[in-house]
Amino acid sequence: MNAPERLSWHGIRAAIIDLDGTMIHTAPDFHVAVNRMRADLALGPLHIDTITHFVGKGTENLMRRVLAVDYGPEDVELHFPVALASYQRHYLSINGDYSTLYPGVREGLQALQAKGLRLACVTNKPIAFALPLLDKTGLRPFFEIVYGGDSLPRKKPDPLPLLTVCRDFSLAPGQVVAIGDSSNDAEAARAAGCRVLNVPYGYNHGESIHHVDSDGIVPTLLDAAQLISA
Repeated sequence: MNAPERLSWHGIRAAIIDLDGTMIHTAPDFHVAVNRMRADLALGPLHIDTITHFVGKGTENLMRRVLAVDYGPEDVELHFPVALASYQRHYLSINGDYSTLYPGVREGLQALQAKGLRLACVTNKPIAFALPLLDKTGLRPFFEIVYGGDSLPRKKPDPLPLLTVCRDFSLAPGQVVAIGDSSNDAEAARAAGCRVLNVPYGYNHGESIHHVDSDGIVPTLLDAAQLISA
């Protein structure tokens, strides 16, 4: 991984920003909804750290990982439909109630916008969860485009969502930077031909972000904005 200050950031015209673990600390919401679902299935609660390690590859993956704590593969699939419906019901009822913005997020988005960058939010969270959360936190107006994990045929780490944003903005991938907290963001950006910056405070499936191939780690979105504007 290169140090971000050693690269030229001239020519960047847009930023694609992840949601969970990058802009919003949503693990407490996941914790509440998952454990309410597990109570519906007569399963014991899980610690928030366990659930956080399962976050990042979409709701379906989260449910399968949560069920796999108690069940083998066949039983996971047997219980999956009921678990998913229960989780979605509980999550929608508390979406954003226990979440908080990370430091520097609003200031970073304002700085990126002030520099004339176009902004998109691309998340693996279902769009029915993502849009209300962005509205509730007041972040929705910053973004021209929001794609959830079910908005397109494939989700991160596939490059399709990032390439779709590039096409929507009529920009070459080299003019776009992806900012996220996990290997999903970095792998998608690399495959799409975009630059990528990671933040160090997110989830990344419980693994160190320092092992991810990216163009650098920035402490906050505001630091990312200052770097890109340089």
